[in-house]
Amino acid sequence: MLPKSTLAAIVVASLSAGCAVGPDYVRPEIALPAQFQGQARTDQAQEAQTPARADLVTWWSAFGDPQLTRLVALALEQNLDLAQASARVTQARAGLGAADAALRPSGAVSAQAARAHQSVQTPLGQVLNSVPGFDRDGSAYEANLGGSWELDLFGSLGRGREAAAAELQSSQAGALATRLAVAAQTADIYIMIRGLQARLTVARQQVRTQEDLLAKVRLLSSKGLAPEFQAQQTEGALAQAKAALPVLESSLDTAMNAVDVILGTPPGTHRSELVAPGEIPATPTGIATGSPSDLLRRRPDLIVAERRLAAANARIGAAVSEYYPKLSLSGLVGSATTVSSSNLFSGGAAQATGVLGLRWRLFDFGRINAQIEQAKGQEAETLAAYRLAALKATEDVENSLSAYTRRQEQVTVLTAGVESLSRARASSLSAYQKGVVSMIEVLRADEILLQATDARVQAQLEFARSAVATFKALGGGWESAPVPVQAKS
Repeated sequence: MLPKSTLAAIVVASLSAGCAVGPDYVRPEIALPAQFQGQARTDQAQEAQTPARADLVTWWSAFGDPQLTRLVALALEQNLDLAQASARVTQARAGLGAADAALRPSGAVSAQAARAHQSVQTPLGQVLNSVPGFDRDGSAYEANLGGSWELDLFGSLGRGREAAAAELQSSQAGALATRLAVAAQTADIYIMIRGLQARLTVARQQVRTQEDLLAKVRLLSSKGLAPEFQAQQTEGALAQAKAALPVLESSLDTAMNAVDVILGTPPGTHRSELVAPGEIPATPTGIATGSPSDLLRRRPDLIVAERRLAAANARIGAAVSEYYPKLSLSGLVGSATTVSSSNLFSGGAAQATGVLGLRWRLFDFGRINAQIEQAKGQEAETLAAYRLAALKATEDVENSLSAYTRRQEQVTVLTAGVESLSRARASSLSAYQKGVVSMIEVLRADEILLQATDARVQAQLEFARSAVATFKALGGGWESAPVPVQAKS
């Protein structure tokens, strides 16, 4: 039990207070570097290639592929993960509406009519039956207009509204995070489809080359001009080339099905549109990274974490407000009669009631203390989660920029290698035409060239995918969404 002096202090505070108790929310400062480590390398690599930077708002259009742009637009309209996220926003908006309603007076209209037949075998009935003129049948009519209002003197309801508003903003940002993920996943799957189709084209050429080479080696072996093991080695290489086809075809089927699912349609719906092989989209070579601090206002998942922190802070105030009394006003005006319904609204039937209510948890401060500590613990947990999310977001960007830059370098090196091998193949063909070398040498050159070409296709595929990952890590794409996100409470 609290001492009288403490109780008196609380009473004085209750009478003098008139504002929300508990800590006011202040957005925490997050220590982040001035720029990304990979930003300098990216700028140097891009400086000589393109002065323009891809727009983060509609970054998928930077690939210059109309079909990719159309699929992303379809996914943002039809994806079922987005439908779920939108439903969560609706629920959070309803929660805010309920919190708003709690701050306002509420009213209700009630009316009733009753007809009763009194028993004379009960003690009450026996007493009434002894009264002259007692009528066992009776009627009662009543109509009232009532209202009530909880006075939010210490901010309990206001803090609840703050928490509900922050939760709504968090759910809005969550929907935008889902939007960004859906756009990135759609682009990534489409690029995978085009990359697998390109690799299948090269793999089928490798099979044909190995078949031609095997035929030549067998011909020479039959004439005693080539050892038998050489034919066996070529047969093994042919089997290896053929074995790659089912794996690539299975991966392509998986990617085709994934596109349909992310578009919210059954597998096979869009296959006919994508079955014809297409080029891997041209990867944009300019990405405006901004600074790490930009992530705090641009990445939806960080906005989600920050808004959850604001909600947790508001709940501390709601818990603290339980120290103070709750005051409420209620009233009723109406009319009641047991005579006749025609007398219901007569002056004699009028009735009115006014009530000033007080509720104060005087002997429950131990429980309130526990609730406050729990709210503070939740706020501390949410703050740590926000700081960790900011660090992981920075790490995500750094890793994406590194992969983007290194893959670009890999594509450059492999492209030069393919060009050199193409010239070598042309030279071997010229030598064959002059009778200097056999067709086997030409086919060997074709084999090496196709292997290098496949490596370059894989590098182009991963370069494009790394660009998608970079755009996603930077938080691009949600700014074009119709739902605004408010970052402040």
